[in-house]
Amino acid sequence: MDCYTANWNPLGDSAFYRKYELYSMDWDLKEELRDCLVAAAPYGGPIALLRNPWRKEKAASVRPVLEIYSASGMPLASLLWKSGPVVSLGWSAEEELLCVQEDGAVLVYGLHGDFRRHFSMGNEVLQNRVLDARIFHTEFGSGVAILTGAHRFTLSANVGDLKLRRMPEVPGLQSAPSCWTTLCQDRVAHILLAVGPDLYLLDHATCSAVTPPGLAPGVSSFLQMAVSFTYRHLALFTDTGYIWMGTASLKEKLCEFNCNIRAPPKQMVWCSRPRSKERAVVVAWERLLMVVGDAPESIQFVLDEDSYLVPELDGVRIFSRSTHEFLHEVPVASEEIFKIASMAPGALLLEAQKEYEKESQKADEYLREIQELGQLTQAVQQCIEAAGHEHRPDMQKSLLRAASFGKCFLDRFPPDSFVHMCQDLRVLNAVRDYHIGIPLTYSQYKQLTIQVLLDRLVLRRLYPLAIQICEYLRLPEVQGVSRILAHWACYKVQQKDVSDEDVARAINQKLGDTPGVSYSDIAARAYGCGRTELAIKLLEYEPRSGEQVPLLLKMKRSKLALSKAIESGDTDLVFTVLLHLKNELNRGDFFMTLRNQPMALSLYRQFCKHQELETLKDLYNQDDNHQELGSFHIQASYATGERIEGRVAALQTAADAFYKAKNEFAAKATEDQMRLLRLQRRLEDELGGQFLDLSLHDTVTTLILNGHNKRAEQLARDFRIPDKRLWWLKLTALADLEDWEELEKFSKSKKSPIGYLPFVEICMKQHNKYEAKKYASRVGPEQKVKALLLVGDVAQAADVAIEHRNEAELSLVLSHCTGATDGATADKIQRARAQAQKK
Repeated sequence: MDCYTANWNPLGDSAFYRKYELYSMDWDLKEELRDCLVAAAPYGGPIALLRNPWRKEKAASVRPVLEIYSASGMPLASLLWKSGPVVSLGWSAEEELLCVQEDGAVLVYGLHGDFRRHFSMGNEVLQNRVLDARIFHTEFGSGVAILTGAHRFTLSANVGDLKLRRMPEVPGLQSAPSCWTTLCQDRVAHILLAVGPDLYLLDHATCSAVTPPGLAPGVSSFLQMAVSFTYRHLALFTDTGYIWMGTASLKEKLCEFNCNIRAPPKQMVWCSRPRSKERAVVVAWERLLMVVGDAPESIQFVLDEDSYLVPELDGVRIFSRSTHEFLHEVPVASEEIFKIASMAPGALLLEAQKEYEKESQKADEYLREIQELGQLTQAVQQCIEAAGHEHRPDMQKSLLRAASFGKCFLDRFPPDSFVHMCQDLRVLNAVRDYHIGIPLTYSQYKQLTIQVLLDRLVLRRLYPLAIQICEYLRLPEVQGVSRILAHWACYKVQQKDVSDEDVARAINQKLGDTPGVSYSDIAARAYGCGRTELAIKLLEYEPRSGEQVPLLLKMKRSKLALSKAIESGDTDLVFTVLLHLKNELNRGDFFMTLRNQPMALSLYRQFCKHQELETLKDLYNQDDNHQELGSFHIQASYATGERIEGRVAALQTAADAFYKAKNEFAAKATEDQMRLLRLQRRLEDELGGQFLDLSLHDTVTTLILNGHNKRAEQLARDFRIPDKRLWWLKLTALADLEDWEELEKFSKSKKSPIGYLPFVEICMKQHNKYEAKKYASRVGPEQKVKALLLVGDVAQAADVAIEHRNEAELSLVLSHCTGATDGATADKIQRARAQAQKK
């Protein structure tokens, strides 16, 4: 253990810092880091280098090369830079490289050097050029901050949703600030800059002068500033050699350190782990690295080569031409276990396990000591936690063996933490491999999440490793293997040296019916790469028509899209394709396409009935569908307004169409409607009132109600209304008018073709019993009983029923006998029934 702590460096009395090698870099750089623009992504991300010939006049004619490496120095991409001068490089949260040019254009490249897109930071930046730029990360995404030649700042907090903000002007700023950085406070991005001894904080509306509390006197300039990884803390390096550390809000001072070096540092970054009470800043000069904090002494490292610092969540990565190292605060669990002469439970358990392997009785002594203190559970947890913070697999195994050894002596220790740590460390060791080059720590891994790590492996095209991790962790297919295979397929379609048939077959053989895989997304990527035929082949494997059709339309394969939509049975999808076809094809070709698809034609007709009547008429004309054309003109006759001439003309056209369709009944009915309309208009002109659009029966009824009986009878004769129907119409109308005298005359005009029982019923309906009795006497024998019952003459109805000896009539009368008054009648009926039974 003494040897293990040899690289521990104390910072004060309460914290140790250690620096260990991640990789021995083998990238064979042709330039020194100082001669390049350098950008390294956090969370063990890639490194981008661009030699900056624009700074050296003698080499201005040489085109630079943009190179991208993994954190282990493995080359990922290299491309000749053919665009304008670059001011700054930076990585987005999605590991896209942002290259900020002097003209304000930002070019975005993928991890493998593929150009993605570009955007501009605005006309003002274009006119005044870019002096300096920063790429920063917030909870909203990755942002860009620009300092222009006019000494104004322009900022966008999220390059994915570009919204430019021009920051307020700083009073009296005539030259570039000595240093500046971006802050994120209250979910808003700010700019903090130094102008001589003054600090200014810019937000979207105001420029405020701020003063760090407790700053040492004599400061005439700020030379460097650094914000912590989480934007909670700020460090300022002054020209007096003092480093002020405090909160990012500049309301509280944490500590101050005099490094006795007044030369401006190349870099200054924070180095602190989550939930640690210690705060430390790493400052780098040409050949010196210094770690300072709330302690009178500092930790110093001599740098043999030009180095670059990358701030991380829990430490600082330091890489040079030959090595890549990680500097961080020793975690509490590791410190308690490995500190010299430590009596922590984890340290005792580790010793017990080592003695057990030696078959020494000391193992039992150590275990008894831990158990007597009741700290065995704590000891196991300390070993598990410390294993997570170790980079070397042999130390991980040693600590996990100790934890497993201690678990054997606990009855109810939950195994989840041990199992999960073993899984996490196996994943971490796999991605830390030199050929993979993602040196994540345990804290970074937990912050990043397994899903993001898988995305980054997919981005590096490490599909087999990503799939193995998914299978090892038993992730759901939709979140794991299926998603990775879909990414693999999207990459596969970009291989232009393989035929469409082979690519489609290979993708289908690999994916099959894997749940969560969308062939339409893969086909869309193929189409985006200019491989339309491959996209169509891939769509054949897509089981969801709703996913096939939009892409087919986008590829201008509308007829195939229509066939797929019809096969799906989704009418909404068919309508979508039809409307697209209508806009894409000329009218004749569109109609011919519909004729070949009966279902689509039927659906389009339904659409036209509600939206485009003229198009519907054209469809009927083209198909010589005279029957439907006639129906169309009849409907149109009711939509032409009040002018009778237009309506009659439409009906005449409908009648002609019905004759062509050999539907004489419909044609005759249409002609009758035309005659009725003309007659109704004439009646309105001669008699007044409203007749138009009434039915024939309503017209007759209206004439009768208005006292025009002769006109009504003439109309009935003209349109051959049957006598029975005419009598019903007249009977109803006269009863509604309560013109009982005219009704009596009408009943005596000739023998009623409907009989006289309806007269009785109509009168009783109008509550006129007196008139009803007049007609009851004229009712025929077969309906006599019913008529008498209607007028309430139960006794006479009983006599007639007895006379007829009709059982149904007797039962009917008997059902109307109610109360004492009808008791004699009921007895009479019962006696008549008894006599009939004896006979």
